[in-house]
Amino acid sequence: MPKANVNGIDIYYEVRGQGEPLILIMGHGAGHSGWRFHARAFKKYYKVITFDNRGIGKSGGRGETYTIRTIADDTVGLMDHLGLDKAHVLGASQGGMIAQEIAINYPERVGKLILVSTTHGGWEVSEAHPDVLRVMGVKDSPDEVDFRSVDIGKWIGVLISLSFNKRLYRMLLTPVAKVYMKWVAGVEGIIGQLEASPEYDTRDRLHLIEAPTLVMTGTEDRIMPPQHSEVIASRIPNAKLVKVEGGSHAFLVEMRGRFRQEVLGFLRDY
Repeated sequence: MPKANVNGIDIYYEVRGQGEPLILIMGHGAGHSGWRFHARAFKKYYKVITFDNRGIGKSGGRGETYTIRTIADDTVGLMDHLGLDKAHVLGASQGGMIAQEIAINYPERVGKLILVSTTHGGWEVSEAHPDVLRVMGVKDSPDEVDFRSVDIGKWIGVLISLSFNKRLYRMLLTPVAKVYMKWVAGVEGIIGQLEASPEYDTRDRLHLIEAPTLVMTGTEDRIMPPQHSEVIASRIPNAKLVKVEGGSHAFLVEMRGRFRQEVLGFLRDY
């Protein structure tokens, strides 16, 4: 069970394949296993690194207070442990937020950057889906939320329902996700990641990103509005924006062939 001692905690990680390193950073509450099928495809061309973010799965840090920047620092610490001076970085959802922080604060460590179904932060209540606001108890401002009082089971149900457009995925994944979040990811880890997000905002720093960047969003993303990806792409120099027509927040799962095509094409040619 490979683990790296990084920033005072143990980070669980897996490495597959050979070639240029490609780090995959999963979103809220999800661990390295969320990349299993994509990692199998990408390892044919790249050395693929997946890991459990701080507080999640087999990594340490549960119950601690931290920020998105903390997880970004953990990722770079894992690169140091693996002897990687530079890597391509792909982040999905909250993983995309972490990837932005890496590219902004460690520009010399990022080859190419891929941001999927993500946000620049600085949320307004009017942008969030009513079901998300309801389950989190938000009335006027996200700042008023007591994340420790959120019913994580209900929150997961809403998250899965809104993330997938296809009914089959929602039916199959909702019970699996609830078991995973409770017994594998851990409620404390999920809450810790919730608490890490509200202060996050990269809008005034995106111009600092030097890496060639691909920004991908589904036009039907109900979790992180597509206009956030539009803003991200407009503020990163020479970024490429791809809008997947009809794509959900989880289009990388529901439309995985298109997702892989865009990612591999960008890494190869851009």
